[in-house]
Amino acid sequence: LLLAVEDPWARLGSGGATLNALLVAAEHLSARAGCTVVTSDVLREARILILHMGRDFSFDDCGRAFTCLPVEEPGAPAEALVCNLDSLLGTMTHRLCVGSPPGVWVCSTDMLLTVPSAPEIDWDGFQGVRVIAVPGSQAYARNHGVYLADEQGLVRDIIYKGTEAQIQQCAGPDGTVPLVCGVVFFSSDAAEQLLATHVVPPLDACTYMGLDSGAPPIQLSLFFDIVLCMAGGMTEEDFVKGGGDAIVRSARSVLWTALRAFPLSVACIPDASYDYMTTSASDHICSLTLLPGSASHFRFCKTAHSHVDQPWLLEDGSSVTNCLLEGAVRLAAGSVIQHCHLQGPLEIGPGCLLSGLAAGSSPALQGCPLRDVVLQGHHVWLHDLPCRVFTLTGRLDDWQSPADEATYLNVPWAEFFHRTGIREGDLWDAEMPRRSRCLLSARLFPVLHACEALGLEDVLWLLAPAVVAGERLVRWRAAWRMSWQELLPCLDKAAELGARRALFFLQGQHKVRRVLLGRQDSSLLPLTRSAVHEGYHEAVLGTLDEVASTAGDAGIAARALACIADVLGCMARGEGGLRSGPAANREWASAFGRLESGDIAGGVRELAAERQKWMSRPALLVRAARHYEGAEQILIRQAVMSSCQFVTVGQAELPPLGHWVQVVCPARLDLSGGWSDTPPITYEHGGAVVDVAVLVDGCRPIGARVRRISEPELRLVSLGGTPQSEAAVELVCRELEHLQDYCQPHAPGALLKAAFICTQVVQFPSQKPLRAQLMESFGGGFEVHTWSKLPHGSGLGTSSILAGAVMASLYRAAGKAASTESLIHAVLHLEQRLTTGGGWQDQVGGLVPGIKIGRSKAQLPLRVEVEKIPVPDGFTQTLNDHLLLVYTGKTRLARNLLQDVVRNWYARLPSAVQNADALVSNAEECAQALRQGNLPLIGKCLDRYWQQKKCMAPGCEPLAVGCMMDALRPYVYGQCLAGAGGGGFLYVLTKGPRQKEALQQILTKTEGLGNFSIHSIEVDTGGFSVEVVGCDPK
Repeated sequence: LLLAVEDPWARLGSGGATLNALLVAAEHLSARAGCTVVTSDVLREARILILHMGRDFSFDDCGRAFTCLPVEEPGAPAEALVCNLDSLLGTMTHRLCVGSPPGVWVCSTDMLLTVPSAPEIDWDGFQGVRVIAVPGSQAYARNHGVYLADEQGLVRDIIYKGTEAQIQQCAGPDGTVPLVCGVVFFSSDAAEQLLATHVVPPLDACTYMGLDSGAPPIQLSLFFDIVLCMAGGMTEEDFVKGGGDAIVRSARSVLWTALRAFPLSVACIPDASYDYMTTSASDHICSLTLLPGSASHFRFCKTAHSHVDQPWLLEDGSSVTNCLLEGAVRLAAGSVIQHCHLQGPLEIGPGCLLSGLAAGSSPALQGCPLRDVVLQGHHVWLHDLPCRVFTLTGRLDDWQSPADEATYLNVPWAEFFHRTGIREGDLWDAEMPRRSRCLLSARLFPVLHACEALGLEDVLWLLAPAVVAGERLVRWRAAWRMSWQELLPCLDKAAELGARRALFFLQGQHKVRRVLLGRQDSSLLPLTRSAVHEGYHEAVLGTLDEVASTAGDAGIAARALACIADVLGCMARGEGGLRSGPAANREWASAFGRLESGDIAGGVRELAAERQKWMSRPALLVRAARHYEGAEQILIRQAVMSSCQFVTVGQAELPPLGHWVQVVCPARLDLSGGWSDTPPITYEHGGAVVDVAVLVDGCRPIGARVRRISEPELRLVSLGGTPQSEAAVELVCRELEHLQDYCQPHAPGALLKAAFICTQVVQFPSQKPLRAQLMESFGGGFEVHTWSKLPHGSGLGTSSILAGAVMASLYRAAGKAASTESLIHAVLHLEQRLTTGGGWQDQVGGLVPGIKIGRSKAQLPLRVEVEKIPVPDGFTQTLNDHLLLVYTGKTRLARNLLQDVVRNWYARLPSAVQNADALVSNAEECAQALRQGNLPLIGKCLDRYWQQKKCMAPGCEPLAVGCMMDALRPYVYGQCLAGAGGGGFLYVLTKGPRQKEALQQILTKTEGLGNFSIHSIEVDTGGFSVEVVGCDPK
C-alpha cells in the first residue's frame, strides 16, 4: 500500500505530520480489513514506513527528497534517475529495517544517509521506541541534535545545539557523539498508543479529521514533543513546561500520559554517515561531488544518466546528472550540473551548481565564464500563466542573514550595488525593517517584461562589470521581479518533473546511439522498460530505426532490430503469448526480401511501416516482436556467411559412376565454452570451446555416403541408425522447385538439399533446369544416404557433424577436395542457409580428431581457428577409463533455447555478458587442465561449465536430470549435459576408472529417472575418414 499524505496545515511540524500519516495509514488498513471504523488492531502485524518530505529546498525545486544523486544502478530492472528518496528507501529496506519486528518506522528525507551494510541491531525482546543514531564529530554536533544515553543504551535526553560541555557529556570512548539522524522506530504497542491520542484535544488538531472538525491548528515536533517524553532523564514538569504556549503544553501533557511508560533506546550505527542538506550551496555542491564511503549501497559517478560529447573536458571531482552536453563543455572540479541541455563552447569554473537550463540558454552562457555561482532555471505558474524564471546566487551567500552583514554573488551587498547601479529600494519596500532585508526577500529575479521575452541574460548581467551593467539595468528595472521567497509558492513541480523526464529520455536516445554504434556491452533493456512505462517508446523506436538504417553495418543493425523487438515485447506487458514463435507472415515478406537482398536501409523502413499496423494489442505486438527477431536473424546469417571466404575447394579425381564415397564421423563432447561459439556472440564477443571427438560404444556413430547415378536426379535417403538399416525417408528431386524448401529445417531432406546448394554442385536459383545442370557437369545425378546411431536431440553435435559428413562426401563424389578447415566454415555457411543458425563447435568437435580448442575472435569475417591440445603420455587412455556417457531418456528442443540466448545477448543482460566472459576463460582453464592431465581440475571445469550453461539457458536441467546428477555427485569429479542441455546425454568424469557397472547400480536404485542407459566413450584420435568404397558399401 503506497499513500501520499498531505499535511492538514502548512506548519504542522514533524510530530503532527507523523500522527496524521499514522491515522491515514490505519484508516486504509482498517478499510482493507473490512472494518467500518478505524481500529488500532490493524497495527499489530503491520510494517509501516513514514517518510517526511520536509520543507522547500533552495537547490532543488522538487525538494530534498527528490534531489537527484550522481548514481547509476546497472543492475536495476528499469533505468531511472536515483534521487535521495530512492537512496533512503534502499537504506531503510535493505539495511536498517532488516530483522525489525512489526511496527512503524519514521524517516526524514532532509539528509543524505549512508549505511554500508545491514547493521546487526538486536531486536530480541524489544519493547517501546528506538531511535537510530549515527556517530559524528563534536564540532558537527554544535549545530545539530545529539542523544545522551546510559550504559544500557537507553536515552536520557536529546540535546539540540548544546554547549560544549553538554555535547562532551554525550561522547563515547572514541570521542564521537550519537547524532540525531531523523530515523525512529515505534513498536506496534507504542504506535497504537500514539494513534489513540488523535482523538484527544488538542492533539486532534494534528490530523485531517481535526481540520475537518474545525479544531485550531497546532505545531508539534517528532523529536522534541513526542520522542522526548520517553527520555529517562525527563521529569513530567520539565517536559510539559518546555512546551512554549498553552496549547503545546496541553498536548505534551497528553503525550506524557500516553507514551511515558515505553522505554526509549538508541541504536548507534558504527560505520554510517549522515549529512543534513543545509541551505549552504557549498555544502550541497560538496555532497554531490565528494564520493561518499565506497561502502554505501550507491556509488557516486562523475556522469550519471547523461550524454557528454567530450567527456575528457569534465575534471575529476565534477558531477553531471541527467544532462545532455553537446560540443565542448568544460567543467572544473567542484562543480555540478543537473537537468541541463547545454551546447558548447562553454567554460564552467569551480564551485558552480547549474540546474534546469535548456539548450536555448547556451548562447547567453557562451563567453560568460562562471565561478562560485548557483544558476537555476525554474518552471513557475503566475496566475494561470506558465513561465520560465532564472535565479542566480553566489556559492558563499547566506539566504537569511541581514543585507548589512551578508553577501550577494559572494561580495558584500554594498559592493554589488556600486557595481550594478541597483539600489536597495529596487529590492525591498521602504517599510521593510533593516533586519528583514536579506537575499531571501530581495526582488532580484525578473519574471515578466511588458514587451520583451526574458532569458538567462536577464540575470547573468548581475555578474557583469559596470560597463555592461548600464544598458541592462533599465530593462531589469522595467521587468516584474520576484524574490526567492515569493517564487517558492509559484514553483510548478509537475512541469519540473516533466522537463526532467523529457531530458532523461532525450539523453537516453543518445545513449542508444552511443551503445549500439560503439558496440558497447551495456544493456538497453532497463532503458526500454522505462521508456515503455513512461510513454516514450515511440521516440526510442525512432532512434533504433535510425541506427539500424544508417549504421551501414549488418551486426549493428541486427542488434538494433533485436532492441526494437524488446520494445515491442515490453509494450505487450507480459500478455500476448511467448516471445519465441514463428516469423514468416506474408505481410512482412517484402521487408524481409529487402534485407535478404542487402538493402538494409530499405528493409528497416519497410519493417517500421509494417510495424505500425501491429501496435494495437498485446498479441499483435508479440507477433511483431517475433518478426523483428526473424529480420535480425537474416542479418546474423549475412554476417556469418562472411566465413565463406575461408572455404577453398580444390579439384580431385572424379570417382567412377556408381562408386560410393563414404564418410564416417565420431560424435563430439563439449568440455567447456559452448554457447560462446553461437552467432552473434562468437563474432561480437569472441568464443573458445574445448571439444573432444569420441567413439560411442566403440564406433563412429554418424555417417554419409554419396555416389553418382546415371539418372539426372537427386535421390536423398535417410537411413535408420546404421549404414545397413532400412530407409526411413526417401526423396527424389527432379526439378529445381523440389529444392525450394531447403531453408525450412523441418522440411523433408532440407539438410541434404542445402548441402547440394552450398557445395555448388547445384546452382540455385538458376535459369537452367536441374536435369540440364546435372547432365552438363556430372553426366548424371547423385544418390545420398545418411545415418546416425544417436537419438534425436542427443547433444553430441549430430546434425552439424552430419552436415560435415554429407558435404565432405558430396565434394569428393563431385570430383572436388576440401580441407577440414574449409569444411568447418562450409558447415557454418550451410546452417545459416538452412536457418538453424548454429555455432561452430559441433563440426570442430566431430571433424578434427582428438582433443582440441576452437577459437573465434570478436570480429567479422568470422574465422574459426583450431589448436590441438597436447596431453601427457597415456592420458588419453586415462580419459577413456574415466569418461562415461549416460543417456537421460529426455529429448530436448534446442530451437527456443537458442532464441532465448540470442535475445539475452542482444539485450546485453549483465548476466549474459559476464557469462560469456566466464565461458571463454573456463575453456582456456580446461585446456590447461588437459595439458597437465589433471582430472580433478578438468572435473571442476565441467561442473563450472554446467552452471554456466544453466545461466545461459535457464530451464535446460529437467527435474529427472537434476536427480541423476545429485545421485552421481559423490562418485564423479565433474559432470555436464552435452550440447545445449535440456536432455540427451550426460557425460561424467568418474573418480575411479571403469565405473560403468557401479554407476548402473547407483542409478537403478535412484527413483524417478525413467529410461536411462550408460555407454562407453573413448577419444577418437583418428578423426573422420573419406573413402571411395566401390559399388557395394557393405
